[in-house]
Amino acid sequence: MTAYIIRRLLLIIPTLLGILAINFAIIQSAPGGPVEQMIAKLEGFESNTANRLGNSTSAEVRSSSNGQSDYRGGQGLDPDLIKKIEALYGFDKPAIERFGDMLVNYFTFDFGDSFFRDKSVTGLIIEKLPVSISLGLWTTLLAYLISIPLGIKKAIKHGEPFDIWTSSIVIIGYAIPGFLFAILLIVLLAGGSYFNIFPLRGLTSTNFDSLSTFDQIKDYLWHITLPVFASVISSFAMLTMLTKNSFLDEIGKQYVVTARAKGLTEKQVLYGHVFRNAMLIIIAGFPSAIVGIFFTGALLIEVIFSLDGLGLLGFESVLSRDYPVIFGTLFIFALISLVMNIISDITYTLIDPRIDFESRG
Repeated sequence: MTAYIIRRLLLIIPTLLGILAINFAIIQSAPGGPVEQMIAKLEGFESNTANRLGNSTSAEVRSSSNGQSDYRGGQGLDPDLIKKIEALYGFDKPAIERFGDMLVNYFTFDFGDSFFRDKSVTGLIIEKLPVSISLGLWTTLLAYLISIPLGIKKAIKHGEPFDIWTSSIVIIGYAIPGFLFAILLIVLLAGGSYFNIFPLRGLTSTNFDSLSTFDQIKDYLWHITLPVFASVISSFAMLTMLTKNSFLDEIGKQYVVTARAKGLTEKQVLYGHVFRNAMLIIIAGFPSAIVGIFFTGALLIEVIFSLDGLGLLGFESVLSRDYPVIFGTLFIFALISLVMNIISDITYTLIDPRIDFESRG
């Protein structure tokens, strides 16, 4: 197993290179980059932009009408000014050189500074991380605590009234998008039209620091309830059906019939034999599920409830073409996902020692 883990760890490097190279090529070719955005601001004569560029004045912003530029909206601007803008954002170098510099910095975990936020990318991620961890951790925990027991119960009661009416709830939960359910919760419980029980914005109250420890816990849980509930609804439905189908498939196998013939109780058969095999497919999807819930799946939930987390940060950085933030978060998300997949394989072998990844190398 050790050799297999080492091979998988070494494969992380070319995989990250491929992910960054593909996304770099796509994003760099997209219109509306930071240079074009700065040019658009200069076209509007924004004084704060002129101050940021040094001694440039409004007289420098425009040159003769013969000035040419490769950037959209850059015709008529002083070429020297455009060169200053390119140097400001690092676009005075060829794309391949920028990509090489980025790789050198990223593999030392130096993600640079945001173009538009006056903060380091690492500082921004650390600042937004607690919100995403709070939402993702509670969502993942509750989704698994609800889905696995419910899926097992549905498999045992397959075709019975319990299975039928719970399937209706699961189908409704699967059909309604999480963001739509979030809006419904706001209308019903956050002062929208009916009850004003839960807060609408933020993860804590404005006076959070002045509260006692017990009141801080209550305040935090009060704020996180609706966002977590909206996220769980969209997460537990598929996991419930996956658990049920996995258990149904195992219950029908020969080893279960043999175990029952030996006189084992239904609980011994179910949790002593079936559970280990049926849970393998659930564990297989855990890394991708937790990464999705933590970093990307809660984007709309964060927007609706004004939770300033990593999902919202990534979305806003794409809109503003904040390249350091885009690539920094991409690198971290990809690295975490790859490491989680390795952890998943290790968990496989802990649950079922018969699985041997080493022999497949």
